[in-house]
Amino acid sequence: QVQLVESGGGLVQPGGSLRLSCVASGMIFSLYGMGWYRQAPGKERELVATMSSRGRTNYGNSVNGRFTISRDNAKNTVYLQMNSLKPEDTAVYYCNSYTVNYNYWGHGTQVTVSS
Repeated sequence: QVQLVESGGGLVQPGGSLRLSCVASGMIFSLYGMGWYRQAPGKERELVATMSSRGRTNYGNSVNGRFTISRDNAKNTVYLQMNSLKPEDTAVYYCNSYTVNYNYWGHGTQVTVSS
């Protein structure tokens, strides 16, 4: 079955950087769009960034210009480079894989931005 395993979360000071990784298995990775979403306590899950199977990217308004999504099809991995982090970026970050017919989620990794 499809598995998505996130890593790279942690505690970082405001203005710092983190890189999240998500390794996928049980799927033909290159055929799937990949994305990152986040959910802060008491808030709905929101889009962070997506990258289609063809490499087209889309970013949420709150992270545009600070975060970069990338993928390595040879490693079945999608990355999220997060720069200039703010306390409001604190959330659980979830990896997502999608096609027209399928949609899968990882279990999430916690990112906390605090001094």
